Amino acid sequence: MKLYSTNHQSPDVDLKEAVFRGLPQDNGLYMPYNIPRLPDSFFQNIEQLSLQEMAFEVAAALIQDIPKERLKKIVYDTLAFEVPVLNVHDNIYALELIHGPSHAFKDFGARFMSRLMSYFLEQDKREINILVATSGDTGSAVAQGFYQAPGVKVTILYPSGKVSEIQEKQLTTLGHNVTALEIQGNFDDCQRLVKTAFLDTEVTKHVNLSSANSINIARLIPQSFYYFYAYAKLKHIGKPLVFSVPSGNFGNLCGGLIAQRMGLPVYRFIAATNANDVIPRYLKTGQFEPKQSAQTISNAMDVGSPNNFPRLEEIHDKEFAKMTANIVGKSYDDTQTTETLNTVFQEYGYAMCPHTAIAYRGLNEFLKEEGKNLVGVFLATAHPAKFLDVLDEKIAKAVVIPENLQQVMKKQKESILMSNRYEDLKTFLLA
Repeated sequence: MKLYSTNHQSPDVDLKEAVFRGLPQDNGLYMPYNIPRLPDSFFQNIEQLSLQEMAFEVAAALIQDIPKERLKKIVYDTLAFEVPVLNVHDNIYALELIHGPSHAFKDFGARFMSRLMSYFLEQDKREINILVATSGDTGSAVAQGFYQAPGVKVTILYPSGKVSEIQEKQLTTLGHNVTALEIQGNFDDCQRLVKTAFLDTEVTKHVNLSSANSINIARLIPQSFYYFYAYAKLKHIGKPLVFSVPSGNFGNLCGGLIAQRMGLPVYRFIAATNANDVIPRYLKTGQFEPKQSAQTISNAMDVGSPNNFPRLEEIHDKEFAKMTANIVGKSYDDTQTTETLNTVFQEYGYAMCPHTAIAYRGLNEFLKEEGKNLVGVFLATAHPAKFLDVLDEKIAKAVVIPENLQQVMKKQKESILMSNRYEDLKTFLLA
């Protein structure tokens, strides 16, 4: 796999370098030169394949840098949990990405990336330092994915007081090779600190940094797998498919767009956000205007400057008309999110996290507006048990808390409190 920077000022790299470097020196994002189209025979027989089988076919088409048997093991180990596609009502389905170790969709990217890095590290015999910013779920998935991985240290930056209690415990109770930095600021501060460190040659000369945020291409590849799986499960209905994706940094949506470029038939994508509506506004006005992030009950999407915007542009050949023909933007505030959580539970008995509720609402609204005979899939991206504090009491009582989340709540938090000044992070990294 050969990759280029979206800013076109850094040298091209292979997959190994892109994975370890994370971010090009010109502050762009890595994109593959070639996103191959899968053969028609793959889609003709897709419903006969398991998730692991179809994911391996997708991965093998994209990645030629790893022996096929080892790639197969990486894919199969990554996807060692169920991914239900549930009919919520009528023509609306939930793609549940919440049954991995951290109970969030980011398990797909983190588990794949950790196994990919482990393979490359076997060849190099070197140590790497994963530096990652999280608004909630990325950190816990990365912590789980890289926990006790040989040759890997993990440092997670999260905004103090702006993640749920369970999310914070998942970030701060592992220890061993995982360190949590509790930043006095918001997620945008955490993201800025990480990107600044990657571009600081004084740091990168002494510390072998890599990123596990969705800026890393290794996160995006496995996030394409489950779009194919949803299509396979619903192919027999014979209607055009719409995906609604709860979005913050837009890596999850990029995974779907990669799947589409590989031939997956998708009628439309819905980019569903909370009050941090930079992309929905862009899709209406054509003006990309990052802003200070606002705190909401769907905290994992509290992103005022979405990292993956350059990839959205690249995938659509930097043509605004192409993007708006393919993606519809929807945004909702906390009042609307709470209303959706309660209504869907009362009418259909389905409990969701706030992020998932936003995706459901965007999908339901779009299908009514479009008035066509479509099938809609909304991505359930985090287990509702991680957000009991914002759910109605009736919903919270109905949610079964997974055993591993019950256990993590009993553990003692261990974090390092830090300001949002870059010099403080730099001192920590060079210590």
